[in-house]
Amino acid sequence: MARKMSRQKRAALAEVVFERLSAVEPAPKGELDYINPFTLLVAVVLSAQATDAGVNKATRSLFAVADTPEKMAALGEKALVERIKTVGLYRSKAKHVIALSRAIVEKHAGQTPRDRAALEALPGVGRKTANVVLNTAFGEPTIAVDTHVFRVANRLGIAPGATPREVEDELMRVVPERFLRHAHHWLILHGRYLCKARKPLCGSCVLNDVCPYEPKTIAALLSENASTA
Repeated sequence: MARKMSRQKRAALAEVVFERLSAVEPAPKGELDYINPFTLLVAVVLSAQATDAGVNKATRSLFAVADTPEKMAALGEKALVERIKTVGLYRSKAKHVIALSRAIVEKHAGQTPRDRAALEALPGVGRKTANVVLNTAFGEPTIAVDTHVFRVANRLGIAPGATPREVEDELMRVVPERFLRHAHHWLILHGRYLCKARKPLCGSCVLNDVCPYEPKTIAALLSENASTA
Protein backbone atom coordinates (compact mmCIF):
# COMPACT_ATOMS: atom_id res chain seq x y z
CA MET A 1 0.00 0.00 0.00
CA ALA A 2 1.19 3.50 -0.78
CA ARG A 3 2.25 5.74 2.10
CA LYS A 4 -0.54 7.78 3.67
CA MET A 5 -0.75 11.38 2.52
CA SER A 6 -2.85 14.34 3.51
CA ARG A 7 -5.67 15.23 1.16
CA GLN A 8 -3.78 18.37 0.19
CA LYS A 9 -0.77 16.30 -0.89
CA ARG A 10 -2.99 13.80 -2.67
CA ALA A 11 -4.67 16.61 -4.58
CA ALA A 12 -1.28 17.97 -5.60
CA LEU A 13 -0.21 14.51 -6.74
CA ALA A 14 -3.47 14.07 -8.66
CA GLU A 15 -2.71 17.29 -10.53
CA VAL A 16 0.63 15.88 -11.68
CA VAL A 17 -0.87 12.45 -12.48
CA PHE A 18 -3.58 13.79 -14.75
CA GLU A 19 -1.37 16.41 -16.37
CA ARG A 20 0.93 13.60 -17.48
CA LEU A 21 -1.77 11.12 -18.46
CA SER A 22 -3.58 13.80 -20.47
CA ALA A 23 -0.35 14.68 -22.25
CA VAL A 24 0.04 11.04 -23.34
CA GLU A 25 -3.60 10.67 -24.40
CA PRO A 26 -5.41 14.02 -24.69
CA ALA A 27 -8.80 12.54 -25.61
CA PRO A 28 -9.14 9.06 -24.08
CA LYS A 29 -12.09 6.90 -25.01
CA GLY A 30 -13.66 3.78 -23.61
CA GLU A 31 -13.11 0.62 -25.63
CA LEU A 32 -16.71 -0.59 -25.77
CA ASP A 33 -18.40 -0.11 -29.14
CA TYR A 34 -21.80 1.59 -29.09
CA ILE A 35 -24.16 3.57 -31.30
CA ASN A 36 -26.22 5.62 -28.85
CA PRO A 37 -26.83 5.92 -25.08
CA PHE A 38 -29.00 2.79 -25.06
CA THR A 39 -26.47 0.57 -26.79
CA LEU A 40 -23.75 1.93 -24.49
CA LEU A 41 -25.89 0.97 -21.51
CA VAL A 42 -26.36 -2.54 -22.88
CA ALA A 43 -22.67 -2.91 -23.65
CA VAL A 44 -21.69 -1.88 -20.14
CA VAL A 45 -24.16 -4.32 -18.58
CA LEU A 46 -22.72 -7.09 -20.77
CA SER A 47 -19.14 -6.13 -19.86
CA ALA A 48 -19.37 -7.25 -16.24
CA GLN A 49 -16.74 -9.98 -15.73
CA ALA A 50 -16.03 -9.94 -19.48
CA THR A 51 -13.50 -8.22 -21.73
CA ASP A 52 -14.45 -5.23 -23.86
CA ALA A 53 -13.16 -7.07 -26.93
CA GLY A 54 -15.40 -10.04 -26.17
CA VAL A 55 -18.43 -7.82 -25.68
CA ASN A 56 -17.73 -5.90 -28.90
CA LYS A 57 -17.59 -9.15 -30.82
CA ALA A 58 -21.04 -10.11 -29.56
CA THR A 59 -22.68 -6.70 -29.90
CA ARG A 60 -21.51 -6.06 -33.44
CA SER A 61 -24.31 -8.18 -34.88
CA LEU A 62 -26.69 -7.55 -31.96
CA PHE A 63 -26.78 -3.78 -32.39
CA ALA A 64 -27.29 -4.21 -36.12
CA VAL A 65 -30.76 -5.59 -35.37
CA ALA A 66 -31.53 -4.11 -31.93
CA ASP A 67 -30.18 -0.62 -31.33
CA THR A 68 -33.21 0.73 -29.44
CA PRO A 69 -35.02 -0.49 -26.34
CA GLU A 70 -38.11 -1.19 -28.44
CA LYS A 71 -36.18 -3.44 -30.83
CA MET A 72 -34.33 -5.14 -27.98
CA ALA A 73 -37.53 -5.91 -26.12
CA ALA A 74 -39.08 -7.23 -29.31
CA LEU A 75 -36.05 -9.44 -29.90
CA GLY A 76 -36.79 -11.28 -26.68
CA GLU A 77 -34.68 -13.09 -24.14
CA LYS A 78 -34.28 -16.37 -26.03
CA ALA A 79 -33.00 -14.70 -29.20
CA LEU A 80 -30.76 -12.41 -27.18
CA VAL A 81 -29.19 -15.37 -25.39
CA GLU A 82 -28.21 -16.85 -28.74
CA ARG A 83 -26.52 -13.61 -29.77
CA ILE A 84 -24.50 -13.06 -26.57
CA LYS A 85 -23.70 -16.63 -25.50
CA THR A 86 -19.96 -16.00 -25.96
CA VAL A 87 -20.12 -13.44 -23.13
CA GLY A 88 -19.76 -14.62 -19.55
CA LEU A 89 -22.94 -14.89 -17.46
CA TYR A 90 -24.94 -14.45 -20.66
CA ARG A 91 -28.21 -15.90 -19.35
CA SER A 92 -28.57 -13.52 -16.42
CA LYS A 93 -27.34 -10.63 -18.53
CA ALA A 94 -29.95 -11.39 -21.19
CA LYS A 95 -32.68 -11.23 -18.55
CA HIS A 96 -31.41 -7.88 -17.33
CA VAL A 97 -31.07 -6.40 -20.83
CA ILE A 98 -34.60 -7.39 -21.83
CA ALA A 99 -36.01 -6.18 -18.51
CA LEU A 100 -34.20 -2.82 -18.66
CA SER A 101 -35.28 -2.38 -22.29
CA ARG A 102 -38.92 -2.86 -21.33
CA ALA A 103 -38.52 -0.51 -18.38
CA ILE A 104 -37.05 2.22 -20.60
CA VAL A 105 -39.95 1.83 -23.04
CA GLU A 106 -42.63 1.79 -20.34
CA LYS A 107 -41.24 4.35 -17.90
CA HIS A 108 -39.06 6.63 -20.01
CA ALA A 109 -40.80 6.76 -23.39
CA GLY A 110 -37.98 4.79 -24.99
CA GLN A 111 -35.28 7.27 -23.99
CA THR A 112 -32.30 6.19 -21.90
CA PRO A 113 -32.54 8.33 -18.74
CA ARG A 114 -29.90 10.93 -18.01
CA ASP A 115 -30.61 10.75 -14.29
CA ARG A 116 -28.53 8.63 -11.91
CA ALA A 117 -31.44 7.46 -9.79
CA ALA A 118 -33.46 6.49 -12.86
CA LEU A 119 -30.51 4.60 -14.35
CA GLU A 120 -29.78 2.72 -11.13
CA ALA A 121 -33.46 1.76 -10.88
CA LEU A 122 -33.15 -0.20 -14.14
CA PRO A 123 -32.62 -4.00 -13.85
CA GLY A 124 -28.94 -4.96 -13.81
CA VAL A 125 -27.71 -1.37 -13.54
CA GLY A 126 -25.50 -0.39 -10.59
CA ARG A 127 -23.58 2.75 -9.73
CA LYS A 128 -20.56 1.94 -11.89
CA THR A 129 -22.71 1.31 -14.97
CA ALA A 130 -24.70 4.48 -14.34
CA ASN A 131 -21.47 6.47 -14.02
CA VAL A 132 -20.16 5.13 -17.34
CA VAL A 133 -23.37 6.04 -19.16
CA LEU A 134 -23.62 9.48 -17.55
CA ASN A 135 -19.99 10.23 -18.39
CA THR A 136 -19.56 8.68 -21.83
CA ALA A 137 -23.01 9.16 -23.33
CA PHE A 138 -24.02 12.42 -21.67
CA GLY A 139 -20.74 14.13 -20.83
CA GLU A 140 -21.28 14.27 -17.08
CA PRO A 141 -18.14 14.58 -14.87
CA THR A 142 -18.61 11.24 -13.13
CA ILE A 143 -16.00 8.61 -12.27
CA ALA A 144 -16.74 4.93 -12.75
CA VAL A 145 -14.57 2.78 -10.50
CA ASP A 146 -13.78 -0.61 -11.98
CA THR A 147 -10.97 -2.94 -10.90
CA HIS A 148 -8.37 -0.92 -12.85
CA VAL A 149 -9.40 2.45 -11.40
CA PHE A 150 -9.59 0.94 -7.91
CA ARG A 151 -6.09 -0.53 -8.20
CA VAL A 152 -4.40 2.51 -9.73
CA ALA A 153 -6.02 5.02 -7.38
CA ASN A 154 -4.88 3.00 -4.38
CA ARG A 155 -1.37 2.35 -5.70
CA LEU A 156 -0.78 5.99 -6.51
CA GLY A 157 -2.28 6.99 -3.18
CA ILE A 158 -4.42 9.73 -4.71
CA ALA A 159 -7.67 8.10 -3.61
CA PRO A 160 -7.14 5.31 -1.08
CA GLY A 161 -10.22 3.31 -0.22
CA ALA A 162 -11.42 -0.14 0.75
CA THR A 163 -14.48 -0.04 -1.53
CA PRO A 164 -15.20 1.31 -5.02
CA ARG A 165 -17.49 3.96 -3.54
CA GLU A 166 -14.79 5.18 -1.16
CA VAL A 167 -12.34 5.46 -4.05
CA GLU A 168 -14.93 7.22 -6.22
CA ASP A 169 -15.79 9.76 -3.55
CA GLU A 170 -12.13 10.52 -2.88
CA LEU A 171 -11.32 10.88 -6.57
CA MET A 172 -14.17 13.35 -6.91
CA ARG A 173 -12.53 15.39 -4.14
CA VAL A 174 -8.94 15.40 -5.40
CA VAL A 175 -9.13 15.27 -9.21
CA PRO A 176 -8.88 18.80 -10.66
CA GLU A 177 -12.15 19.88 -12.22
CA ARG A 178 -10.65 20.27 -15.70
CA PHE A 179 -9.72 16.57 -15.70
CA LEU A 180 -12.94 15.10 -14.28
CA ARG A 181 -14.56 14.51 -17.66
CA HIS A 182 -11.94 11.94 -18.70
CA ALA A 183 -10.42 10.93 -15.36
CA HIS A 184 -11.77 7.40 -15.18
CA HIS A 185 -10.82 6.68 -18.79
CA TRP A 186 -7.22 7.71 -18.12
CA LEU A 187 -7.07 5.53 -15.03
CA ILE A 188 -8.72 2.55 -16.75
CA LEU A 189 -6.31 2.64 -19.69
CA HIS A 190 -3.34 3.14 -17.40
CA GLY A 191 -4.36 0.17 -15.28
CA ARG A 192 -5.18 -2.02 -18.25
CA TYR A 193 -1.97 -1.50 -20.20
CA LEU A 194 0.72 -0.29 -17.77
CA CYS A 195 -0.18 -0.48 -14.08
CA LYS A 196 -1.22 -4.11 -14.36
CA ALA A 197 -2.28 -6.14 -11.35
CA ARG A 198 0.57 -8.66 -11.25
CA LYS A 199 3.35 -7.18 -13.34
CA PRO A 200 3.10 -3.40 -13.67
CA LEU A 201 5.34 -1.97 -16.39
CA CYS A 202 6.92 0.61 -14.12
CA GLY A 203 9.92 1.14 -16.39
CA SER A 204 7.59 2.43 -19.13
CA CYS A 205 5.36 4.50 -16.84
CA VAL A 206 5.24 8.31 -17.06
CA LEU A 207 4.29 8.36 -13.38
CA ASN A 208 7.20 6.26 -12.16
CA ASP A 209 9.07 9.10 -10.45
CA VAL A 210 5.99 10.32 -8.53
CA CYS A 211 4.37 6.97 -7.75
CA PRO A 212 4.67 6.19 -4.01
CA TYR A 213 3.90 2.49 -4.37
CA GLU A 214 7.50 1.56 -3.65
CA PRO A 215 7.42 -2.24 -3.07
CA LYS A 216 5.69 -3.00 -6.36
CA THR A 217 7.59 -0.31 -8.26
CA ILE A 218 11.01 -1.53 -7.14
CA ALA A 219 10.14 -5.20 -7.73
CA ALA A 220 8.85 -4.42 -11.20
CA LEU A 221 11.86 -2.32 -12.12
CA LEU A 222 14.24 -5.05 -10.96
CA SER A 223 12.27 -7.58 -13.00
CA GLU A 224 12.39 -5.41 -16.12
CA ASN A 225 16.09 -4.69 -15.69
CA ALA A 226 16.81 -8.40 -15.28
CA SER A 227 14.86 -9.28 -18.41
CA THR A 228 16.75 -6.74 -20.51
CA ALA A 229 20.21 -7.47 -19.12
